[in-house]
Amino acid sequence: MRVPVSDLFGVGGQRLLDEVPLGRAYTIGVESLRDLIEIYDREIDMAAREVNTALAGHTGWNAIQAIPGVGPVLGAVFVAEIGEVERFPTARHLCSWSGLTPTHRESDTTVIKGPIPKQGSKLVRWAAVEAAQKTGDFLRSDFRRIAQRRNNTKIARVAVARKIVTLVYYGLRDGDIRCLAETA
Repeated sequence: MRVPVSDLFGVGGQRLLDEVPLGRAYTIGVESLRDLIEIYDREIDMAAREVNTALAGHTGWNAIQAIPGVGPVLGAVFVAEIGEVERFPTARHLCSWSGLTPTHRESDTTVIKGPIPKQGSKLVRWAAVEAAQKTGDFLRSDFRRIAQRRNNTKIARVAVARKIVTLVYYGLRDGDIRCLAETA
């Protein structure tokens, strides 16, 4: 059967599921899945309300949501995982702690640049990479420049994620991100 909609569980897809002639076993299965989706949506909404209530007065959480690609959920991940940002003397320390700084080995005239160490918080690293993929035009020029220079989009994505973690550091520390205010 060809499905003429892109989102089967969106409005048009729900209408299609109501009208499509299926066998009894398939109809029961589809209804069961639709009920589960409704329950999960309700649970997600409840958790989102709790996060919004708990972090409503957190100036850093409100500030980092101004970063393109960072919304309430990724912002909550950053706040929860990083904790007290004052324990990091600089943004570079936070980037290193989150495992987004490439390894660098040097001996006399030989320099070897390696992959990211993947140590530190996996959630911060994941949230930063997710935000890097959703930034839109904000860091697109940096992404393209790095991807072209290094001939690797994965390296560029991690570099943009590192820039986002740097902005998160300043947002959590200062309660605002001045470079974003200047562009607005």
